Amino acid sequence: MSESMTVRLVRGSSVLFAGLFSGFVLGVLVLEHSLRAYNASVYTQVRLVELDSLDNLASATLIPALVCTVIVAFLSIKARGNDRWLVLAAFVLLVVVFVTSLAINVPINGDQADWSVQTPPADWADIRDRWQLAHVVRTVCAVLAFTLLTVAALTRRGQRGAASEPDKKPLTIKA
Repeated sequence: MSESMTVRLVRGSSVLFAGLFSGFVLGVLVLEHSLRAYNASVYTQVRLVELDSLDNLASATLIPALVCTVIVAFLSIKARGNDRWLVLAAFVLLVVVFVTSLAINVPINGDQADWSVQTPPADWADIRDRWQLAHVVRTVCAVLAFTLLTVAALTRRGQRGAASEPDKKPLTIKA
């Protein structure tokens, strides 16, 4: 039996939003790594630019990824699908991303929003390092979650394809 169009849409949305979020945090990771070569004023100026709108992008991609993934996880567990453990693991990883963000990154973002480019705090590098370490954790978890959701979707698609093909007997040609 094939999945309903709604279930496929939610599954596709889960993969899409997890992929968008993963790409976003991966891009920020590269930028943040590049910033390590610069002084406090440059770092602060770039962070203030990042904080202008990037938190909105994070919310607009992570929250739908979480919602869609929990729905897919519930449906996969209920249907006892072979992909249920992959989807459940992806959901747990996205929860780790969310908790890490709320516990570490978002509070630091709030503090950094008040920093002055001319006079960053004396401990700016320690704060940067704490933020970047938490960001590495959430980036790795987000990329792994996206990978697991993609594998789960492909596994599910393979199951649907195999279930929809009737048993075929080998073709024999009589001469």
